[in-house]
Amino acid sequence: MLKLPNSKALGLSALLSVLVGGASVAGAAGIVKIDGSSTVYPITEAVAEDFQIAKKGAVKVTVGISGTGGGFKKFCRGEIDIVNASRPILKKEMDDCKALDIQYIEMPVAYDALTVVVNPKNDWSKVITVAELKKIWEPAAQGTITKWSQVNPTWPDVTIKLYGAGADSGTFDYFTEAIVGKAKSSRGDYTASEDDNVLVQGVASDKNGLGFFGFAYYVENQKKVKAVAVDSGKGGVIPSAETVKDGSYEPLSRPIFIYVNVKAAEKPEVKEYVEFYMKNAENLVKEVKFFPLPAQAYTINLEHLNKKKVGTVFGGKPEVGLRIEELLKRETSL
Repeated sequence: MLKLPNSKALGLSALLSVLVGGASVAGAAGIVKIDGSSTVYPITEAVAEDFQIAKKGAVKVTVGISGTGGGFKKFCRGEIDIVNASRPILKKEMDDCKALDIQYIEMPVAYDALTVVVNPKNDWSKVITVAELKKIWEPAAQGTITKWSQVNPTWPDVTIKLYGAGADSGTFDYFTEAIVGKAKSSRGDYTASEDDNVLVQGVASDKNGLGFFGFAYYVENQKKVKAVAVDSGKGGVIPSAETVKDGSYEPLSRPIFIYVNVKAAEKPEVKEYVEFYMKNAENLVKEVKFFPLPAQAYTINLEHLNKKKVGTVFGGKPEVGLRIEELLKRETSL
């Protein structure tokens, strides 16, 4: 089983990234440079490890973790070949890429279920509504909503401790858009990190803690944290393969992506890596506890790679509640 990244062990590819160094990697032959989302990291890292084995060490793949926003900054400066993204590219990032003539191929690789978690000793909040989550996380809550009882009078009168994604994280962007109604709109008085393991450990060590992060991190840490059912108006729903596929786990189901630099894809090692990614994605996505897309999606990605179909189907705007079927329709029409 692939270990998820943490501050002590970032895995083979991230270690290589540290050892080789950013500047030399981008232009070096036989090296594929990737950075970005910690949520997408486990998939891309699993692909990287298998690809490097298949290539018998002839190609090195480095995978860093600087968050979706941090990854796009590097990507749009031409410093990396591929960016892991837990949300679509935004308008400002599109403009930044355009300014330096960076063209990209958008490739959805899986679905994720942003998971709201509490400490296992929490026996009061088995279900939480979207309205209650908003009350906790909106900017007006800062310094004001400090106890569980202020969110729901049936909950205990104890201090609530919050753990969430950092501002450079695509998870932060998506969660705030879905829950608060505006991307990046959030209270600031919480423990923030782009490293999801920091958030896991925070909630695991705090009886009164509440946090959110990608489903894979929850699955790997089920003995440490407990998922809360999210009620968007039709009753509480726990994230699972079924509830993501049928669209009932809303509004926290989302597609996750890689974006490939078109010029970088002209390098054999990058093109081969992306091809290997799409041909093995379904199995590896399952292996690291995400939800694979239909086989057609990976075929579309390969067609876009070969035809150099650039751009995004999202128009640079954040979007919530996109179902798998709609995503496929859009990508087919790119």
